[in-house]
Amino acid sequence: MLIDKLSCEEKPNLQGIFMLQPSDVNRILTLHSLGWGAKRISRELGISRTTIKKYLCLGSWRPPVRRRTRKLEGMEFWLKDSFEKHRGNADVVRQELISEHGIHVSLRTVERAVLPFRQEAMVKARATIRFETPPGKQLQIDFGSTQVSIGGEKVKVYLFVATLGYSRRFFVTPFLHERQNVWFKGIEGAFSHFGGIPEQILLDNAKALVISHNPQEKEVVFNERFQAFAKYWGFNPAACAPYRARTKGKDERMVGYVKRNAIAGRTFLHWESFKAHLEKWTAEIADLRVHGTVEERPLERFLRDEAKALKQLPNKPSFIQIRELFRRVHVDACVEVDTNHYSVPCNLIGESVTVHVVGDMLKIFHRGAEVASHIVCEGRRKRALEPDHLQGIVGASLTNRKEELGKHAFPRFNSDLLRPLAEYEVAVGGGW
Repeated sequence: MLIDKLSCEEKPNLQGIFMLQPSDVNRILTLHSLGWGAKRISRELGISRTTIKKYLCLGSWRPPVRRRTRKLEGMEFWLKDSFEKHRGNADVVRQELISEHGIHVSLRTVERAVLPFRQEAMVKARATIRFETPPGKQLQIDFGSTQVSIGGEKVKVYLFVATLGYSRRFFVTPFLHERQNVWFKGIEGAFSHFGGIPEQILLDNAKALVISHNPQEKEVVFNERFQAFAKYWGFNPAACAPYRARTKGKDERMVGYVKRNAIAGRTFLHWESFKAHLEKWTAEIADLRVHGTVEERPLERFLRDEAKALKQLPNKPSFIQIRELFRRVHVDACVEVDTNHYSVPCNLIGESVTVHVVGDMLKIFHRGAEVASHIVCEGRRKRALEPDHLQGIVGASLTNRKEELGKHAFPRFNSDLLRPLAEYEVAVGGGW
């Protein structure tokens, strides 16, 4: 069979690959089907073997793919630097392209250009360098919040979780906020639960404990009271890099484990039953599960290796057993402590008082004498009021408080050093 030579010439496309017409490609495929090799076809048709092999691999003619000219081609290094400088904000990168280089492109074009850098940043953020700590070396602490049904109402609960780095045994206890005093309560509760103190406590950069953290210089400034707390119990505090909780080394996610397993849609009659459930769940479920990383039960690993490695718990009282504060009594006859208000006798409005927080009790003193005591409020912006403290506040304010204070009469607060408001009414005439 005679085959006419190609009448067309090979023309390079934009990608540097020679293009042929569909009829020319059909001739190549026909010759190949007759047993001709690429070399023989090349010699017969006057086409390079590279082009012939390309179309033999494709098996048919394909239209040429025209590559669009990229406006940002060659700017990869600048784009990456700008992307990192502006913490992944593609729109700011687009603005700098206009101001610095006079390049006008759409936001979508910039987003496509920086996509590899964004993916790289996400991989780094998820990366965890796992390392193992020896027994008794480290305790990791964290807080997490969730909604729990208690007494028929949804309550926002803050879960304090402390995990031993070696055995993976952990301690969990709930609070209604995460201010500094409950961090201390949680840590002391963990010491009591484990029966000892680790060498180091590793935490995220909680505002209640850390004043500042410079990741470049690796300089951490801890809260002065937290430093005193660490010295009191004899451990070394450490903080992971800001916004990089995974630099703890082990991404235990114990808070999430407690939420999904211990709570998991359960309801509780009251706060005490909720705390009792967490204690029982920790002892019967968490301590006895086979941990996926160490492939042992945390309690067995703790009793065998880590319990004896912890520093013995000294026989001394809680660091937060007495908290002394100084306050001025507000016009509503209350003092404010941790956003909560506690009443004192109205005779003390405007006076300076001393507040002692001892465990769950709050006591208020004026000139050395105890003038009021309350149970510490759980939560924020609560009011602890004693009706007899407000007997001297008359007029509309008392009328508005009748339901809150109750209808019972209480004896007035008496003191040789303090005068009731009635005496001032007599002196000036009239009432308030």
